[in-house]
Formats: sequence, C-alpha cells, structure tokens
Amino acid sequence: MSTLFISDLHLDNKRPNVINFFINFLDNLNNDVKTIYILGDFVEYWVGDDDPAIGLQEVFKLIKKISQNINIYFMHGNRDFMISKKYCEENGIKLLNDPTVINLYNKKILLMHGDTLCIDDIEYQKFRQMVRSEKWQKEMLKKSLNERLLLAKNLREKSKSETDNKDEFIMDVNSEEVKKIILKYNVDILIHGHTHRPNIHKIFCNNKEVKRIVLGDWYDKSYILELNQDKVSVWKNNLS
Repeated sequence: MSTLFISDLHLDNKRPNVINFFINFLDNLNNDVKTIYILGDFVEYWVGDDDPAIGLQEVFKLIKKISQNINIYFMHGNRDFMISKKYCEENGIKLLNDPTVINLYNKKILLMHGDTLCIDDIEYQKFRQMVRSEKWQKEMLKKSLNERLLLAKNLREKSKSETDNKDEFIMDVNSEEVKKIILKYNVDILIHGHTHRPNIHKIFCNNKEVKRIVLGDWYDKSYILELNQDKVSVWKNNLS
C-alpha cells in the first residue's frame, strides 16, 4: 500500500499538456495506491463554485470516479482557497484543514500548503489574512462571475509582478518558523509545497532528525512523492 502527495499543479486551460498529463496519471495509477493528498494550488485560480473551470471538467469527473476506490484529500493553497467543502464533497474529495497531522506507516506527519511558513514575506501574510477571512470571501461572492474572473486575473498579474521584484529569501520558508511548527506538533515528517523548491531537508529538532519534504510545482516537470512502509520515493517527469 502506498500514499501519494502532490501540490502546485496550477491546472489551467492555457497549459493543456499538464491537464492531459494529470488525467493520464490518474488513469494509470498503480493498484497499490490507496490515498492521494493534494496540498494546495491544484488549480491556477478559483473564483467560487460557479467558476467555469474551463478545461478542467474531465479532471473533476475522473477524480469523482476514482474516489470510489481511492481516498482523495485536498488542502487549500493560495490560488484555490475559494473551492468550497460542498464542491469537494460533490466531487469525491475530502477537504483538509491547513495544517493537518496524519499518522502513516508508524510516522507522525504534518501536512501544510507551506505559505504560512513564509513569514518574512510580510505583505503576502497580510494579504493572506485578508482573503482568507469569511467577510472578504462573502463580499467576493456577491460580485458577478465576470467581475470575479477579472479580479482573479488582476491579482495573478499583480502577484507575478511582486514576485519578480522580491528577494528570493523572502519568498522561502523561515527556518525558525519551521522548527517552531515541528515542535508544536511533535512530528517526524513535514510535507508542504508552495515555494516551488523541491527538496528533502533533514532538521535536527526535538532531539531527533525530522524530514522536511518540499513538493515541486508542475510547470516543467511533474513532481510526485510516494510514501510506503519501506521508503520515500520522488517521481519526476517532463511535461513538455
């Protein structure tokens, strides 16, 4: 039995090759796979459950189909936090809180999207607090679909512009915050995405070695983490 972890696919109809790769991935899952965790930024943007999800309908239909035999878990990222619990349930997906602790193969594992670890990016943390508030989301959903789609487009462009002008270290996790969260939950492994900097870090914390596994994004390559009883495996494939 094995468990898969993915994040930061940023599925978008403008990148059909990634959508097709993901569909093929789901269609050809090994029989040993019993659970898939999607740790945020599954789609490029989401403006509410009336989002047309252009190019993604087949993806959600397939997820609903395979969820009859495989557990599919999803955690909000900074692009898809407007996907509701109701929409998840209708499509066979179990919505997770961020963070969430699971016990797997005799290991205590902390799952996060990862953006809350980037505390040096003060502007982003303020923005995150605003858009994750119930008040902001209610006001957002009062707008017409076209207004929300335009706003999402503008926010993506603004985010890209700001990212291009920020120092690299600001957008990465804060090492002290990582240790703080590991100590808080007393875990053996921390798995997250968001930073697009895939790696397996070993941290000595709480008198033991803790692994921080950073998932990669699906731009040039797919990035799939597999855990089973015996080992940790990382699978990469070119998407071009």
